[in-house]
Amino acid sequence: MDSSGGQPLFGGAFSAHLPPASVDVSELRQVPDNQEVFVHPSTDQSVIVELLEYQAGVPDDSAARHHFEDLAGSAAGSEVLSQEPLAPQLLALTGCRSAWCLTARQLVAKFNEEAQNEVRLHLALLRLPQHHTDLLLSFNHPTHIHPLSSSATAPHASSGPSPAPWTVDDFTTLVCSLRLLDPSIFG
Repeated sequence: MDSSGGQPLFGGAFSAHLPPASVDVSELRQVPDNQEVFVHPSTDQSVIVELLEYQAGVPDDSAARHHFEDLAGSAAGSEVLSQEPLAPQLLALTGCRSAWCLTARQLVAKFNEEAQNEVRLHLALLRLPQHHTDLLLSFNHPTHIHPLSSSATAPHASSGPSPAPWTVDDFTTLVCSLRLLDPSIFG
C-alpha cells in the first residue's frame, strides 16, 4: 500500500482504494499490460482500470460514450442510461482535464453461452491529454443472472460468509482515490 492507504496499480505507477475483498485477476490468469482487473470473490462483479490511447478527435462530452461503444461493440441489448460530468476537484488524480461518468445496461453471455445476463456497467473516464491517455475505469455489476447461465449454477469457493456485493459507492471510492505516483509510466 502507498502512504494514502491505496493499493498499488501498474507496478506502483498508480494507487487507488479498491472495493473490499478484491481479488487480483492477474494472480489467476494473464491480463493485458494496459489493464488492472479485480473481481469480487463470490459474485460476478468486476472492476477494471485501463490505460487507453487518448482519443484526440473525440470531444470530452462524447468520449465516455465513444469508449462504451467500443467496449460494447455491436452487442444487442446495450443502452446508455445516463452520462454526466464528474468534477475534477473530487478526484485525487491531478492533471485530469475532464472526467465523465456513464451508466449503461448490457445483456452479456459468458463463455459464448446462449443465456444472457443483465449487467449494469458503470464507467468513469478520466482524460489525460498531456500523457496521450484516456484512463477508463469500469464496474461490471450483474443485475439479473439468467437461470441457464453458468453464473447461476457456478459454485463460489468460500470458507465462511461471503463478502457483501460491491456498490456504486465502492466504485466511486476507487475512481476518486486513484492517484498517479510515477508519470514515467507514460513513456
